[in-house]
Parts: sequence; C-alpha cells; structure tokens
Amino acid sequence: MTTRATRGPRRRTVVALAVILSVLAAFVVRLIDIQVVSADEHVAQSLTKIGAGNTIPGRRGSIVDAGGTVLASSVLVYDAQLNPKVIMQLEEKDPQVPWAEASDKIAAITGQSGDDVRALVSDALANDPQSQYAPLKNSLTTEQYIELRDLKLAYLHMEGRETRVYPNGAVAGNILGFLDGSGTAQAGIEQLSEKCLAPIDGEESYRRGSNGVVIPGSERTVEAVDGGSVELTINSDLQWYLQQMIGEEAQKQGAKGGTVTVVEVKTGKIRAAAEWPSMDPNDLDSSTPETRYSQIFHKDFEPGSTFKAITAAAVIEGAGLTPLSTVTASSRETFPNGAVVNDAFSHPAYNYTLAGGLIDSSNVALSKFGTMVSPDVRYDYLERFGVGQKTLNFPSEVGGILHPVSDWDSQSLYTTTFGQYFTVTAPQLAGAYQAIANGGEKIDLSLVESCTAEDGTVVKSEAPKHEQIIKKQTAAELTRMLENVAVQGGNADRIQVPGYRVTSKTGTAQVSDGNGGYKAGVYYTSMVGFAPVDDPQYVVVVTLDEPTKVVSSAATASAFQKAMTQVMKTYRVMPSTVPMDELLPKFG
Repeated sequence: MTTRATRGPRRRTVVALAVILSVLAAFVVRLIDIQVVSADEHVAQSLTKIGAGNTIPGRRGSIVDAGGTVLASSVLVYDAQLNPKVIMQLEEKDPQVPWAEASDKIAAITGQSGDDVRALVSDALANDPQSQYAPLKNSLTTEQYIELRDLKLAYLHMEGRETRVYPNGAVAGNILGFLDGSGTAQAGIEQLSEKCLAPIDGEESYRRGSNGVVIPGSERTVEAVDGGSVELTINSDLQWYLQQMIGEEAQKQGAKGGTVTVVEVKTGKIRAAAEWPSMDPNDLDSSTPETRYSQIFHKDFEPGSTFKAITAAAVIEGAGLTPLSTVTASSRETFPNGAVVNDAFSHPAYNYTLAGGLIDSSNVALSKFGTMVSPDVRYDYLERFGVGQKTLNFPSEVGGILHPVSDWDSQSLYTTTFGQYFTVTAPQLAGAYQAIANGGEKIDLSLVESCTAEDGTVVKSEAPKHEQIIKKQTAAELTRMLENVAVQGGNADRIQVPGYRVTSKTGTAQVSDGNGGYKAGVYYTSMVGFAPVDDPQYVVVVTLDEPTKVVSSAATASAFQKAMTQVMKTYRVMPSTVPMDELLPKFG
C-alpha cells in the first residue's frame, strides 16, 4: 500500500521526466527541421554560393611567322602608385629610409628623376592633404617590379595587368591587327584567329560562412587556360624588306600608298603582304583610322590590262584561238554597237597576234579577241579566276565587284575584255596568276598555317581547295605569252631579274570618282608576274595608289623588279636552266 509520504516524490519524478522528454522531443523535432526539412534554406542563409572568389586570368596566345619569329605576344606589366598620406605619416616618425632618399631610389628604377617623383606626391597633397593616391608610372616590367618590391616601402603599391606587345613594330602590323583598351580584337589576324588566341579564364571559388570566414575544405581552383599560338605563312624578314622598299617607291612616285603581295605558286601560301602606309600596333595613335586596316584586303580596284591574260584564256579554250591567232586593230575604233575603244598609244591598223595584243597591251585588239566568245563565257572565266569572291574572309576584306552579264551595256561589253567594269583585290590578282603559274590549277590562298594549343596540340588550318580551272596546255600558252610581255614589252629593261626567266603584265586602271565616272588623269597602277618561268615558284603583285610622278604602269616597274629579286634571294630559288623559247611575233 502506497503511503502519502511516498506518492509525493514519485509524482515529482514523473513530472520531471515528462518535462525532460518534452524538451528532448522539441530538440529532435527542431533538429529534423534544420537538417532535413529546411536544410537547403539554412545552408543558403549561412553560406555564400559556390563560385564566390577570384578570377584567374589566362594569357592571350602569341602570333609567330613561318619561321617561329614572334610577331605578337602578351606580357605582364605593372602599374605603380604611391600613397602620399602614408609617406607623410612615416616622415613624422623618422623612417628607416627617408622620403628624399626613397624617392631617388624609386626614380632610378622607373627611369624618372627624384624631383619628378617627389613632385607627383607634393602635387597630390596640394590638391588633397589627405590624398592616398598618386600615380607613379604604368607598364613597368617584371624586372622593375621586383626591384621596386625589394625596396619594401609601405606606401608603394603595384598592380599587374596583361598587355599586348608587337616586338617587330610595324612589320606586318596591318596584317596582325590590334586590340582595343578592353583587350578585344579589332582587326587582322588578332580578329581572324580569335578562337585560337583567346584564353579561358580560371577561377578560385569557395564556401564562406555568414561571418565571412572561408570554410576549410571548400576551396576549389579551376586553372586558366592560356590562348594558343598562331603560326602565319609569312616570312617576317621578307615582309620587313618589302615594307621598306614599297614605302620608298610609293613616296618616290608621289603615290598615296603601295602594296606588295607574294604568293607561293605550289601551295597558295601568302609569304608577304607588305603595304605603305604601315601601322605599328604598339603605337596606334601615330596611325589614322584608314591605315589601321590592311589595304591589301580592304581596297579593290579595276585590274586593267593584268586581266587581259584571263580574256586570252577564255578565247583559247572557248574559241580555239592560239597565241598566233590574229585580228586587225587600230589605236581607236568604233564598234557596231556604238562603243568606242582606245589604245594607250597611237598606231595604224596592225594585224595583231593574240601574243602581240598582250605584249603591246592593245585594248582594241583584246576587245576584238574577247568578243569571239559570248559574254557568258567570259563571265564564267572571270568567276573561275576568283573575281567577286573573297580569298580568306580576312577581317574587312572585300570581294570585289563582278556585275552580272545582264548589266553589261554596249561599252562594258568590250571594257570587260581589258579589265574594266569589275574590280579585284591584290590577293585576288595574285590568286589568278598563281593558277596560270601552277599549270591551270587554282589553290585557295592561305595566311594561317596552324594553331598550337597550350598543351602542345597542333591544329593545322583546313586544307585549301584545289581546282583545275583551265587546261595545262592553256596555262603553258599563257605563260609563254606573259614571258614575251616581260621580254618584248615597254618595261622589259626595267623588270629583268638577272639569271631568272620572268613573266609580267601591267595594269593601269582609272579611279572611280564616286559618281559613276572616273577621275581625270588619276590611275591605280599594278604589275603582276611569276618566276622562274621554267619552274614557277612565286607570284609577285605590286600596286601603287594614284602615283603622280609617273602615272602609267611604268611607275611599278622598279618596285616589281626589286620585289621579285628579293623573293628569289630569300628563298634561294635556283636560277633558270632552260632557255626561253623562240620569241612570239607581235604581228601576223
């Protein structure tokens, strides 16, 4: 039997136990809520998102020439600043290195004078007595950074940044292109090969508690991937020479500009693309907006007589003509449809051979030869030789203009036979003659050889397209006629390259006035050829934009001869060993 004395303690024990169990139950419920039911919500409240942290910048890839010479690269430079307020505070405490001495040491490293450095600080304090910022010098090298760091000055701060440098300055500058202030490619190879050159930034990320403390073990690092290296087809030594040469020749002739394009016959690779005015990507401020882009790819022009060879190809294959086929042509003739065609020099009616028409560059003769095939046939041959088609899709490249036959009027029916009423670029002209030199096989031009990724993987550029656009025999006949142009033409004495058989053809194109007509007495001159004739290796195209001293195609003769001579030397091309065939007659 339970007495009253024993019931009291038991009741209190039961109540206490019930209270304890209730508290434990509450804790369990809350624990389940925190760790299971609302776990994601509570984690989100206490931690930052994964990815909070720092970006690890990758380095942009380099651009090199065919021999590995670096033409563009990215380097780390440092911008240095001083804290004037800290300098003054330390001066009041008798620092180990007084400011007067420290400023001289800084100046000796940065290339300034001690007075200049001290003036930067005093000027900052004059404007704001509490100033904590005075720019010291930007773009310091790593060596300068280390020397300044070793001074151990509390008021000297340096921040690193990547910058683009072009070790060879203006050499191929118009082809390389440039970056803007944000590091975005704006032109040239920098833009064309962006996919290869661009780095992939890395990241340092972590989880952090609400109190800002990084949670141990939560750190994660994704390393940056540097951009790849782009190898070009050009030879920078040849490029340098040709840029210097064309600059001198253009200025000698009073021209607005000039270009030289060199293409390897058997591969279609562009070995030089020189132009004047040139642009130094290291110093954009010294150039104009017009000269910051490649005129070789950006400027199109009427090719003039250089495309008479293409008309000859059309009539040889389309009308069965030979280099000895003839027409009678005066220096000025009115055709049945009312069109009037003139030659560049006065002469009586000659019984021109096709070869003679090319040698004397007779517009009238080529008009008569050219119209022996239909306009559609001639249009087809212009297309085959690349007119109206971009060569590389180079940034800012134009494709030239090829009007449909339906737009040809009574005059352009004839002018299209001698290189007017359509336009080309220098690379298109080089590509056309590459096909002639290569036995009629046209190979797409190329400027980029490969991309080498950071891990060493080499990705070759897509193989160029090969197409047989004319018969080998036709190409051989064109080559023989073009060699006769070089030997018997008006520029023969000025373009010979000792030891080598050379072909050539000049072009003197009128310049559009922008209103459907032409500027009076103003011309865009060009010359194209290849060598050696017995084993063609290289095509050279020279252009001058509106020369004023000599306005005919003779203006380009000196530059062409110098360019071709240098190309033969650069690539150690063996001199011709097979003698030239018998001269072709100009008249029948």
